[in-house]
Amino acid sequence: MNHPNDRQYTNGEITVFWRPSKCIHATTCFRELIEVYNPRKRPWVNMKGASTERIIEVTDKCPTQAIFWKYNKDLSEAEKALNQSTFAGEEVNPEVLHEEKSRPTQSRLQIMKNGPILIEGEFKVIDSDGNTLKTMIMTSFCRCGNSRNQPFCDGSHRITGFSD
Repeated sequence: MNHPNDRQYTNGEITVFWRPSKCIHATTCFRELIEVYNPRKRPWVNMKGASTERIIEVTDKCPTQAIFWKYNKDLSEAEKALNQSTFAGEEVNPEVLHEEKSRPTQSRLQIMKNGPILIEGEFKVIDSDGNTLKTMIMTSFCRCGNSRNQPFCDGSHRITGFSD
């Protein structure tokens, strides 16, 4: 469901949604398109920084779908109402942000350069006593050893300078 920290940004043609709670800081967005996704600026998303096509191309590469996009013509009524009060990247706390992710048919494991292990697929995380910690379709596991949410990544690798 949605979270009060979720954000949305528009250029009038598309809206990019960001869910900080899903972000593992894989850095794909700003490594590929710093003109739009710049974590050193506020707001960190500048929808005037590139063409709509390029924003779509890079946004689609987010490994966790922490950022995703929709054409404005396809927005729900609640999302449209929010866009009336925002343009060109102003941050908004939306009332409704919900995007279903299709479940993958196979599991996938990806080791992110200088970052966590990303696992996608329908699975359970079970502790040594056999207790289910989480049931999910995507998560990231810490490789740096500094996460305060072990075994899951909390982005600490960026602060500690972890590298492969």
